[in-house]
Amino acid sequence: MTVDTLIQNRELLPFLPMIYVAWADGELTEQELAGVREVTARQGCLTDASRALLSGWLDPESPPDAAELQSLLSSIRAHVEALPGSQRRSLAELGAQMARVEGAEHAGVRAALEELEGALGVVGSELAELLATPARPTPAPLGYKALEPEPAFDLGAMTTLLDGRYKKVRDEIRDLLDAPTFTYDYELNKHDQREKVLEWLRVIADNGWGRRAFPTYTGAAEDLGEFVAAFETLGFFDLSLVVKFGVQFGLFGGSIYFLGTQKHHDAYLEDCASVRLPGCFAMTELGHGSNVRDLGTTATFDAERGVWVIHTPDEMSRKEWIGNAAAHGRMATVFAQLVIGEERYGVHAFVVPIRDEEGAPMPGVFIQDCGHKLGLNGVDNGRLWFDHVEVPADNLLDRFASVSADGEYSSPIPSEGKRFFTMLGTLVGGRVSVGAASVSVAKSALTIATRYAAMRRQFGPSGQPESPILDFRTHQLRLMPLIANAYALNFANQYLITRYLGRSHEDEREVEALAAGLKAWATWNCTDTVQVCRECCGGQGYSSVNRFASLKADSDIFTTFEGDNTVLMQLVTKSLLGDYKQQFQDLNFFSTLRFIADQARAQLTELDPVTSRRTDSEHLRDAGWQLLLLRHREQMLVGSLARRFKRRLDDGMDSFAAMIEVQDHLVATAHAHVERVILEQFEAAIERAPEGAERAQLDTLRQLFGLWQIKRDIGWFMENSLVEGAKARAIRDEVNTLCFELRQQAVHLVDAFGIPESCLAAPIATSPEVDPRGA
Repeated sequence: MTVDTLIQNRELLPFLPMIYVAWADGELTEQELAGVREVTARQGCLTDASRALLSGWLDPESPPDAAELQSLLSSIRAHVEALPGSQRRSLAELGAQMARVEGAEHAGVRAALEELEGALGVVGSELAELLATPARPTPAPLGYKALEPEPAFDLGAMTTLLDGRYKKVRDEIRDLLDAPTFTYDYELNKHDQREKVLEWLRVIADNGWGRRAFPTYTGAAEDLGEFVAAFETLGFFDLSLVVKFGVQFGLFGGSIYFLGTQKHHDAYLEDCASVRLPGCFAMTELGHGSNVRDLGTTATFDAERGVWVIHTPDEMSRKEWIGNAAAHGRMATVFAQLVIGEERYGVHAFVVPIRDEEGAPMPGVFIQDCGHKLGLNGVDNGRLWFDHVEVPADNLLDRFASVSADGEYSSPIPSEGKRFFTMLGTLVGGRVSVGAASVSVAKSALTIATRYAAMRRQFGPSGQPESPILDFRTHQLRLMPLIANAYALNFANQYLITRYLGRSHEDEREVEALAAGLKAWATWNCTDTVQVCRECCGGQGYSSVNRFASLKADSDIFTTFEGDNTVLMQLVTKSLLGDYKQQFQDLNFFSTLRFIADQARAQLTELDPVTSRRTDSEHLRDAGWQLLLLRHREQMLVGSLARRFKRRLDDGMDSFAAMIEVQDHLVATAHAHVERVILEQFEAAIERAPEGAERAQLDTLRQLFGLWQIKRDIGWFMENSLVEGAKARAIRDEVNTLCFELRQQAVHLVDAFGIPESCLAAPIATSPEVDPRGA
């Protein structure tokens, strides 16, 4: 049995497509074989010889070899080359048309083909198309915008909306980062990378950005929002520079600016702003982490000699992961327990020299390099120990507390706890800045991944060029919600900065909680976004030059930097519980039950629209409904958490143990609160935006952001009877629809982030791969 014998048999011509597919499709199952034998055995339209030949070609004990199968395919394609596409609806149709064109049609063949097609289980038109189609054409390499629809909005106008009130500052930083000095080098060792980052920092300082961190002292514009905007925009570039910038000007300089008084400003700020005095922020200790209140380092006042004695009493009290400490820092703001005689007055800040001008450690100061890290190796993190190091009495940063020459302690804030939180509150700008920079990292990752997905082709209809992977629903579901998150966080951070700059004594704790929650949510989102985007770029995302390696490694620390995220989220919820504290304290058992019942009745009244069964698109996309649902989730979680906590206290459990038992509830409540705030501020930003295409596009992003948060927690909403099964399915379908709509503008949406091409730099985000042969 040769392939030529089969091909030359005119009776079997219409059966050739079926024979090819039977073998090309893989091994036939026993059921298929039995069906084929039965069908071929009773084909009265064939002679005995043809029937035997057909049966032989479908015998699993005698399969054709690869060369025979390829010859069979070539013969089929030669026969059907002239057939119009409309005649290729199925294999049976294709075979019948081949026979008709060749004059080999005979009675009963169409019915036989359809019966055999059913027995093989290969009914469908795509296989017929595949057989008749030559090799897939290879498209010419194209840039990432080549096949994209025209933008439906003005990119410049959208960037202006995203930049907000600090657009001028952001543009200045973008222009600065375009200088030839700011280029990536992935081959530097740890030492050279640190020196390069220090060089960049000095260029930043030479352009006046250090001075802007201390506006009222240096005479720069009195708006610390400019500093945060600069920090955020620097996040488009190397994150080691961002952290070094933050340590030098935000933490070291900021601690002196906010916690010190005029004498400290005069002594240090000018040199800090110019980086003539590189400094550290020595708060974190090995054994205490986020528990700053119980730091072990001591600062004991010696009234006779007018000095503070800074001391590390044990290994758990060493200062750990201190930026600038390992190589460049010459002075540190050291947080230590203030001790006078037998009395401790809590944690205070002191400026302590750690190196002389030649770079040698000061007497009693021991420094150790933290070594190579997961990321941020351009930052010289180190460990610090102090062995009875003496510093002048004036080195206490004394804005909130002072000590007289004879050792008398005084403070305008009598409560130690309030004094402690007031001192830390002045440094909340670090959390604001880190959260903002993490959004910049997410924007960079999304821009690279989205541009790549618009160029990278894979699979597609037979005979046509492969499709851009951005056209696949799975890809859209991975990227579009993250783009919506980036836009939402952009506006939420603008709101936070406004609140932070305008905070008063009355709302200070609320702003601190907001900063903590947004920092945690944004940095977790950043980590997730970078990972998803790396995966969306496949192997190309693993190459250093495409930046995911550094984005991933360098931003990972953000989730614990400036406060561990899980701890910060608990702080958010403790602030929310403040609204319930007095109510529960004043209520007896029966009043408590009545209070809870009243709350439940109010919630049911409010949620009448939510518990309806509406599943139409207009309803699901409605900002009012989305916000009502998120507000109600937050309200329910806060109320149930307060009740759980009070129940434990009433049973005699101490507050710490009670808090430990409800920690999971604390974190879930904080997430609900932060997500409600983000959606609320996204909608508020849209309401402020001018009417037009940009506003419409932002509203589509808001619709997806809101539904995506609901979808992610759909189990909770269903458990609490706020969303029924039909509505959950409708939400899922609406998310798919929104992702498809946003895909049409996805490239333009990420371009509107305004990331300089010199910062983006990833080859896969700019052009197709270049052939090194020059072909």
